[in-house]
Amino acid sequence: MSTANRAGWLAGAAGIAAVGSAAGVTAARSLRRRVTAEDPHRDEDFELLDADRSTVVTTPDGVPLAVREVGPLNAPLTVVFAHGFCLQMGSFHFQRARLTEQWGDQVRMVFYDQRGHGQSGEAPPETYTVEQLGQDLESVLAVMAPRGPIVLVGHSMGGMTVLSHARQYPQRYPTRVVGAALIASAAEGVSRSPLGEILKNPALEAIRFGARYAPKTVHRFRGAGRTVIGPILRAASYGDEKISPSVVAFSEKMMHDTPITTLVEFLHALEVHDETAGLTTLRKVPTLIACGDHDLLTPMEYSQEMAVALPKSELVIVGGAGHLVQLENPEIIDDALVRLVERSTPSKLVALTRRVRDRVRNHG
Repeated sequence: MSTANRAGWLAGAAGIAAVGSAAGVTAARSLRRRVTAEDPHRDEDFELLDADRSTVVTTPDGVPLAVREVGPLNAPLTVVFAHGFCLQMGSFHFQRARLTEQWGDQVRMVFYDQRGHGQSGEAPPETYTVEQLGQDLESVLAVMAPRGPIVLVGHSMGGMTVLSHARQYPQRYPTRVVGAALIASAAEGVSRSPLGEILKNPALEAIRFGARYAPKTVHRFRGAGRTVIGPILRAASYGDEKISPSVVAFSEKMMHDTPITTLVEFLHALEVHDETAGLTTLRKVPTLIACGDHDLLTPMEYSQEMAVALPKSELVIVGGAGHLVQLENPEIIDDALVRLVERSTPSKLVALTRRVRDRVRNHG
């Protein structure tokens, strides 16, 4: 980068805060959301996953991915969860809590932080692509589930990760990957959603340019970047005004902890990605497509379009829910995942276990 170009970029970046503040205020006003004073999750232990067995999977390009697992190593089925943009594996907190009890020793669950997120390592900005995330998922599977059937669960960008994996590794379906869930996701760029308008903000492109060519200076403008995108993410996360304040605080902490380079690079990746070819592969296996009908980031039209393309899919639209539907209405998503596993598992062992547990619970 030449001295002149760098000077020009820095001069432009000086105005980012003003642009960002204006965009942030506008977004906050147009997407204002209230939370309830009552808090059913006030005493929830949102650090549950930190106590699970931990592993580090190193990708071929040297990025350490933080992994947690729960359930027997010799379980008949492994379910692998890929989280969404600006989140961490903890975004599946309620699934980990409920489904551990539901599935018992029949299922092992694997969770991991995507590159640049949570406890996983940061990476060169040019690797923050949906294609790379599909390759990272393959690295996790190679280490954590080298044998036996697998069901993949992706939320938001994690759903795009699953589609990317399906496109790049079609030979794994249905021989190893026997089912998949795409929650609040999209097969191609999200430019048609309200997020698309925010992506046109020059502040974000300036920060992204700085992350690539002047990384030592970009941290000065991280507040501006969060001002642009933060109100959108927060307002779009939940649809119901009665959402628990503790759940909101938990998700907002994950977003706030995401490095600014991760934020702006993956925002761009979400805008330009096209993993529709992965749908062809997923036609081979039972799928779950789920979303909230108040999702502003990946509107339900995206899910409806994917469901049409997948004849073995179940489409679940959660009334009143926003983008973080698995945190907002976990029971509906949990039940749908149980049905997916039962449809995907030829042995019916999981279905039998569920019936026994339900019988005990009903007569208890």
